[in-house]
Parts: sequence; C-alpha cells; structure tokens
Amino acid sequence: MSYITLHESKLRHNFRVLDRLFQQNDIEWAVVAKLLCGNEKFLKVLLDVSDKEICDSRLSNLKAVKKISPDTQTIYIKPPAKRLAAGIIAFADVSFNTELATLQVLSEEAVRQNKIHRVVLMVEMGELREGIMARNLMQFYDDVVGLPNIDVVGIGTNLKCLNGILPDEKKLYKLSRFKQIVEEHSGEKIPYISGGSSVTIPLLTRKEIPLGINHFRVGETLFFGTDVYDDAQMEGMYHDVFTLTAEIIEMQEKPNLPSGTAGTNLTGEKPDFGEVGEAGTSYRAILDIGLLDIDYRDIIPLIPGVEMLGASSDMLVIDLGENTGNLAVGDTIDFSMNYMAVLRAMNSDYVDKKIDRSAVQMNPASVHHFSKN
Repeated sequence: MSYITLHESKLRHNFRVLDRLFQQNDIEWAVVAKLLCGNEKFLKVLLDVSDKEICDSRLSNLKAVKKISPDTQTIYIKPPAKRLAAGIIAFADVSFNTELATLQVLSEEAVRQNKIHRVVLMVEMGELREGIMARNLMQFYDDVVGLPNIDVVGIGTNLKCLNGILPDEKKLYKLSRFKQIVEEHSGEKIPYISGGSSVTIPLLTRKEIPLGINHFRVGETLFFGTDVYDDAQMEGMYHDVFTLTAEIIEMQEKPNLPSGTAGTNLTGEKPDFGEVGEAGTSYRAILDIGLLDIDYRDIIPLIPGVEMLGASSDMLVIDLGENTGNLAVGDTIDFSMNYMAVLRAMNSDYVDKKIDRSAVQMNPASVHHFSKN
C-alpha cells in the first residue's frame, strides 16, 4: 500500500521559524490545518507541535480537533452553511462570516447552546471570493452587533486563493482603516484584523505590513516552507515535511511506443505519441497509486532519471530508462509533494498515513533569521 509520511522534526522546525517571526512583529497567528483532512494521527502531531488556534474549512475536521484537544480554540474559515449552525456553535469557537441571514441562525443556535460565538467579518478586497462589500460594512456591523450571543472580534480578508490577487500595503492599510471607521462609528473595539495568510508573510519580512494587522492564518508556509507571494521557497525552512512512497508492483522492459489504433484514455484524452522519441525499449514500472489518490503532475520522484508516463485510476506508470538502480518488484520510490498532492492523498482512504519522528539537523548557516520591524 502506498503511504504519505509526515516528518515531525521538520514540521517542528518550520513552526519555530514562523513563531519567532510573528513574535518579533507582535502578531498573533493561527494554523490552517485543512490540509490534514481531519486525520487523527497527523492532528495529534500538529497539536503537540503547536499551541496555536486551529483553522479549518470543514466542520468534521474541527470536531476531530476538539475530540483530541477540547481546550484548543477552533476557527471555521469559510462562510458557514445555515444547515451547519448547530455544529458550528458546538465545534467552532470562531467563524468567518459574510451573510446576515446566516449570522441570525448562528445567534439563535448560540442562545440554544448557551454559548457566546465569536465572529470575524470578512471584507471583499478585490479577490472576489468571500467578502462583504466595503460600502455595506458599516450597516452590516450595525445589524450584527445587536444579535444575541454573537461577539464580533475581528475584521478580515482573503486574497490569492481564487483569482490570484496578491495582498499589498495599500490593500492592508484599507482593511486597517475599515476597522478604525467601524470602531469610530460604533464606539466598540474590534480586537483583531485577520489580514494575513501564508501569501502575506513576505510582506512582513519586507516591513510592508501596516500597523493594526495583528492576526495571520498560516497553512502552506508552515507545511511546505513556501514563499506563496513569489511562488518560491522560504530560506531556512524545510520544504519536504511530507513525502509520498509507492511500491513497484510490476517491472518490465517494454517498447517505448504503444501499438494499435489509439482512442481516448480513462480521462477522455487522446494521447499523442509523436513526441515520445525513438522507438526501442526501456524499463517501465507500475506503482500502486493512481488518479484516485494523486495527480502525478503534482509529485516529483526523488531519484534521478525517472519519467512520469501517466496514470489510471489506481496505477501510476513511470519510465526508468535502463534501470541503472536495479529496482525490482517490491521496491519503493519516494516522491516530493506540492500542496494539492498532499491534500488529495490525505483525502484518500487508499493511501496510508505514517509519522517519521527521527531527528533532523539543518545547517544553521542555511537558516534565514528575520529582523524586527
């Protein structure tokens, strides 16, 4: 069976790097854990590594967090469906909201459960995903602030995830100003501006975060050490917290070119063999993982000279050339993974989940130390 491995020491290192950065800048932060798909084994590792709030966009995943650690504060980070109101109040301490009708239902449910539910009002800042239009924010706040058992604790925004709109100093200043205007209008204090995510971290290191932005939600940079803003890697962080391992279930020397009349394949594509190259043979391996578990374009083999040929629902075919490593049936091949690869594999019941607790040593010279503002 193929499996995904979480390397605990590398995750712990990345957490310390980020925590140091946010402490230096007096910013609170929460961990976005939706990548783990509520897997109990991996959540326990994360909760042991981190003492932060846990964010997720799936209610079942927050329920899993509360089962493991009832005292951990949980945040539901997409506008809730009205039908989920009872569960949101039960398992999410905070939720992100944009619809008054939903907040009214949450208020009624919070009264029933005798809880105070905290909410962050998400503002549209150009990304055109979730968000209240800025011109409606004042009235929206007035309508929400009077709802029983609802406490507005923050204003936030989301960027980059749908249309790729990047945060910048101007947008974040506007968000900070929106909070000030609402406070001046209402006479009430709003503790947080949740204006930061993984994509905003490079602005923090460049000292381009306006005063007032005091809360970040971070997932990808923690788990992958990525500079999401520039599609690059953060210096001094591990980029291989996760690895994928698949077993060879067939190893045969086969022709480079298929033979026969070609129709469409499983995914509806008609392969073009004009770019395959010279006829001849090479060693082809079949691995015990497929499209149900992974998109092979999102993984990279960790041994040289491997060409990814394609996949069906439950098998991946690779070309090993002359197989100079003498790989055989039963051997395994490791792959690095990007965000979508991990998310898909974590969501598959056919990929086992393992933890590597061995210690790692990063060269201190390679660790980037962030300066204070």
